[in-house]
Amino acid sequence: MFRTNVSPNDPAEEHPTIGLIGMGAMGAMYAKHLSNAGWKKISVCDIPAKFESLKLQYADVPGITVHQDGHAVSRISDFIMYSVEAEYIDRVVSQYGPSTKVGAIVSGQTSVKAPEKDAFEKYLPPDVHIVSLHSLHGPTVSPEGQPLVLIQHRAPDSSLHLVENIFRCFGSRFVYLTYEDHDLVTANVQAVTHAAFLTMGTAWASQRAYPWEQGQYVGGIETVKVNIMLRIYANKWHVYAGLAILNPFARIQIDQYASSATALFKLMLAGDEQGLRTRIYDAREQVFGTVKTERAPIFLTEDVLDQFTIGGHPKLNGSPTASSAPPSNSHLALLAMVDCWAHLKIQPFDHLDLAATPIFRMWIGVAEYLFRSPNRLDSAIRSAVYDVTHRSDDLEFVIAARGWSQCVSFGSLELYKRRFLETASFFESRFEEASAIGSEMIKAISQS
Repeated sequence: MFRTNVSPNDPAEEHPTIGLIGMGAMGAMYAKHLSNAGWKKISVCDIPAKFESLKLQYADVPGITVHQDGHAVSRISDFIMYSVEAEYIDRVVSQYGPSTKVGAIVSGQTSVKAPEKDAFEKYLPPDVHIVSLHSLHGPTVSPEGQPLVLIQHRAPDSSLHLVENIFRCFGSRFVYLTYEDHDLVTANVQAVTHAAFLTMGTAWASQRAYPWEQGQYVGGIETVKVNIMLRIYANKWHVYAGLAILNPFARIQIDQYASSATALFKLMLAGDEQGLRTRIYDAREQVFGTVKTERAPIFLTEDVLDQFTIGGHPKLNGSPTASSAPPSNSHLALLAMVDCWAHLKIQPFDHLDLAATPIFRMWIGVAEYLFRSPNRLDSAIRSAVYDVTHRSDDLEFVIAARGWSQCVSFGSLELYKRRFLETASFFESRFEEASAIGSEMIKAISQS
């Protein structure tokens, strides 16, 4: 048994053996930070076909030993983390779970916990402990200050404390949840947020144009929309598919988002300004009416955000929005987001400090920026009803939102993959720039 307060500074013989099964982007991130922290006994593996390439990749990395498969890792490790896609977790745990060392602590880094919980309870021996986790950020974001969910499911406090000490080097903020609460919170934080940006991308790709390079969607709020959309499509499709399809809470929210977008668009087409205003202000009151006024807003100034504009669009006096008001826009994606939260009685600020991802933090900040200002909100409502400049974009947005909702309702990961990759291929040439700029933008907002 290891001391619960063991640290990387202790002699190597006192270190627990840390096992990582799955060395994709997140597994590699974990290995990197654990090695950099000074843990001396890190055993890793991926599928057997990657054994030789992994050995070369980690040949000179301190503390890391590459093994042939999960059996070898499971037999010797005191702490084991499965970092595999949610759709494969059952098969992988059924294969390697029985080899788990007696008394070991087993964890999973899946974004959806329902399948993981079922697999662990089904295949892990009764003499091992379960303390799961989930870093609520992507592999390219620094874990420092980000939420790291810990789930003490089948384990004594001593096992939880050991896991805390292993990952204290990440500098993350520990959040303690149950398996069920995790899936509910992540659905509330991520499901609709991802749906909004997936929908934006599909809508713009359907028009075969990069509108921000034609003077549209440039500056301020639009900068956030474009950067996050590109960042999501530059990621792996399965990161979002698992959450949308395998999380039992997510489908309801994605369906409501499409319904909200459709209902608001019908009010726009009918020219019903009063009906639209009533619905939007009711949603505003439900979502933002109870927020403490002393809490500092998340959103940065538009001039600061303009520094992160994609595509090198010419700036007026150093900023697309510095010398005049931003162009009018219905901001249908944001109106639908808040309307969706209101209809599902979701209080997003309750999750902000608990388990907000960087993308959710930015998106709720943008929504707050629009909805807390009557002038900006009224401008969006008037634009939605009377300005047809973005009407074709809004039409494409509604079609895309309903398409993504239908895709998720079918429960097909393959269909989700095809839809995601078709859109991603259109934006691929912009990913490199967006990744670099997006990381800086996330850092700026995280520090605000």
